[in-house]
Amino acid sequence: MSRINKIGVPRLIIICFFMLLWILAAVKNLQVSILISNSLVRIGMNLIMVLAMVPAIRCGIGLNFALPIGIICGLLGSTCAIEFHETLNMSSGQAFLFAIIIAVPLAILLGWLYGKMLNKIKGSEMLVSTYVGFSIVSLFCIAWIVLPFKSGLMRWPIGQGLRTVVSLEGTFDKVLDSIWDFNIGAIHVPTGLLLFCAIICLIYWIFSHTRTGIALKTVGDNPKFAQSSGLNVDRYRILGTILSTVLGAIGMIAYAQSFGYLQLYAAPLMMAFPAVAAVLIGGASANKVNISYVILGTILFQGLLTIALPVASSFFEAGNISEVIRMIVQNGIILYALAQGGKLYE
Repeated sequence: MSRINKIGVPRLIIICFFMLLWILAAVKNLQVSILISNSLVRIGMNLIMVLAMVPAIRCGIGLNFALPIGIICGLLGSTCAIEFHETLNMSSGQAFLFAIIIAVPLAILLGWLYGKMLNKIKGSEMLVSTYVGFSIVSLFCIAWIVLPFKSGLMRWPIGQGLRTVVSLEGTFDKVLDSIWDFNIGAIHVPTGLLLFCAIICLIYWIFSHTRTGIALKTVGDNPKFAQSSGLNVDRYRILGTILSTVLGAIGMIAYAQSFGYLQLYAAPLMMAFPAVAAVLIGGASANKVNISYVILGTILFQGLLTIALPVASSFFEAGNISEVIRMIVQNGIILYALAQGGKLYE
C-alpha cells in the first residue's frame, strides 16, 4: 500500500491504461513498431517544453501557462535562421544554432519583463499567465504580417506577411533527429534528438544543485523563510521565469526541427496545455516538481496520445473521435489535477 501511495493512485491508473492501450494495439494488429517510433519522436519533440515548467513551479509562480512567450521567441529565432540561411551560407547545424542564439536573448528579455509583471500580482500568477500567453500570440498574429522578412521561403507569393506554415526543408529540418539515428528492427530511434533533450535536462539538473538553484527552490517552497534568510524573493522569481521562458524557446526550436515546419499566427495559442498536462501526469503539482516527473509525464502523455488515437479509430468509425479523445485526455488531466488543489500526488 505504501508503494501505491508513493506512486499515486491516479498515476497508477494512467500507467495501467497506457499498458492496456499497447495490448489493444497488438490485438488490433496495428503497426506497433511505427507507433513506438512515433512515440520516441514525440517524446523528444515535447520534453524540453515540459521541462520549462520546472523552474516556473520551483520559483513559486506555478504552472507557466504563458509558455507561448518562449515559444514565440523560438519561432522568431527560427524565422531569422531561415531569413539568413542562404545569405550566410549556413549548414543545417549552423542554422539550428543560429536560431537558438537569436531566440535565447529575446527569451531572457521577455522573461525578465514577464517576471517583473508577475511580482506585481503575486497570488494570481497562473490566471494572469494564461491571459499573457494568449495576448502575445494575438500580438504576433499582427507581427508576422508586418515584420520585414524578405525570404521567399516564408512570405506569401501574393500579398503581405509570412505564410501560416513555413517549411524547414533546406534549413534545419530533422537536424537533431538524423544525428546517430539507427533502427532496431522496424523501430527508428532519433538518437540526436533524445541526446539533446538529455543534455538540456542534465544542465538543468546540475544548475538545480548549485547554490542559486537551491535558493530558487527555497523561494518557491517558503518565501517568508527565504526572505528571512536574506534571499531576494522577487529576484529569484524573475530568474525562474526567465529560465522557463528560455527553455520554452529552445524547446520550440527542437520541436520545429523534428516536425519539419514552423506554424505561425494562432498555432502557439494552446501549446502550453500539453506541457502542463504532461508534467501533471508525471506527478507534479502546482507547487511540487522534479525532473523525473517531467520525463515520466512526457513519456506517458505523448505515448498516450500516440497510441490512443489509432486504437480509438480502430474501434470507432467516426472521423473526429481521435481528436475528441485527445482533448479529453489532455484537458481532463489538467482539470483533475488542479481541482485537487495541488495535492494530486502528495
